[in-house]
Amino acid sequence: MTSDATSTAPSYPLAELCVLADLPPRTVRYYVQIGLVDRPEGETRAARYGSRHLEQLLQIKKWTAAGLALDRIRELLHGAAPPPVPRTRAVGSVEVRSHLLVADGVEVVIEPGRAGLSPQQARRFIQGVMAAYQQITQEAEPAHPPPPTPPSERSK
Repeated sequence: MTSDATSTAPSYPLAELCVLADLPPRTVRYYVQIGLVDRPEGETRAARYGSRHLEQLLQIKKWTAAGLALDRIRELLHGAAPPPVPRTRAVGSVEVRSHLLVADGVEVVIEPGRAGLSPQQARRFIQGVMAAYQQITQEAEPAHPPPPTPPSERSK
């Protein structure tokens, strides 16, 4: 009697997989339909899911809880670079923030460490923000402002 690797691998019906992943069957079917999760072995009620399916579902669940879009999750599952791991902010921790005053009423707060920016990238970002603001404000100013309308003419 010979045993192959597939006979020792776990195999779950959809209902059991859903309990293990804590997801509704409809969600699992949707993920299979859009290609986030591999197709099961077999069809309809005879379909069986393995540990690879469970791993995929748990990874998708983790990334969706972190706020990633399904398109980005698809990229990650197909080998794209993972997102930077957000650092947890503990009570008493110190963060360095830069406050960029662009103009009166316009301020940008940058936390380079959390944003994953090197000092050079942060400087380029600041230069880009200032250039964009300058370009927008120059476009918004008319070449010759219209003369003010006298109060007697406004009511007509």
